Amino acid sequence: MSAPNSPAAKTERLMNLVMTLLYTRRPLSRARLRESVEQYRSAPSDEAFERMFERDKDELRELGIPLVTEEITAGWEDEPGYRIHQRDYALPQIRFDSDELAVLGLAARTWSHATLAGPAGTALRKLRASGVEPDHEAFAFVEARLGTREPAFGPLLEALLAETPVRFSYARPGGESSQRTVQPWGLTSQSGHWYLTGLDTGRDAPRVFRLSRITGKVATAGRPGSYSVPPEHDPVAMIRRRREGRELGLARLRVREGAGNALRHRAVVAAGKDGWDVVQLPFGDVQDLAHEIASYGGGVLVEEPQELRAAVLAILRAAADAHGGSGR
Repeated sequence: MSAPNSPAAKTERLMNLVMTLLYTRRPLSRARLRESVEQYRSAPSDEAFERMFERDKDELRELGIPLVTEEITAGWEDEPGYRIHQRDYALPQIRFDSDELAVLGLAARTWSHATLAGPAGTALRKLRASGVEPDHEAFAFVEARLGTREPAFGPLLEALLAETPVRFSYARPGGESSQRTVQPWGLTSQSGHWYLTGLDTGRDAPRVFRLSRITGKVATAGRPGSYSVPPEHDPVAMIRRRREGRELGLARLRVREGAGNALRHRAVVAAGKDGWDVVQLPFGDVQDLAHEIASYGGGVLVEEPQELRAAVLAILRAAADAHGGSGR
């Protein structure tokens, strides 16, 4: 059995309560429920059982489970009984058209990251068990993949699902690192990067963190279920506001003729000499721009700022080291 106060124990208790209320032929009193549900029997006192049962009732109703209160026949007239009617609880048969089946098949193949590959496969097996066979051929030409190489992703996902605060070391664009304690609210991929949104408890304010800047291990910093994600939280909007409000810098680049077209579209370009143009480009994130510039290899050179130049050189050196310094 799971630890008494763990999320797994709570889930197990709620499932036992639902099964008990769903398959009873008549309403059950609190006393009978305490006898029937194992976790209630082990409650240390009547008061502890009452608090636990009241929380469980509210949670089941918030989940949309139709728990009802009814009168009990002779012998229990002084207290209400509880039950769940099967006719209200049962779901109608789920049907999918051909396009929906094709999308389901594609969605199941999308997650290549090990953390979510298992749940995606489990969902697909459940569909097949219920007689639904997703269409893999309709989108055979599409190879969608959604993954992440950041080591922080797995621990952060687990913390987010369990609503557990975390602590990690976070590097700012200049390279300085600091310890942050965060209540995770969301994990979102934007423009090729993964972001964590949440409440930075040290600063008592919502913050956005790019996973590639989390260094070292992610550690838990509190109990599971010790906070709740705000119902109005919109991670995409939060990331967008962070980008729009970010102070812009100005990069001065030298770009070889015929290279860096994507940079040129966003910049002020002045003709240079010897086959190079001078490009002035506003930017908001040093690392984002550094990775873009590094992708052009020797076609783009950074003149200023020095922070950007150092970031590009660090990326190119790391790439060279990864290939044994051969330059291939």
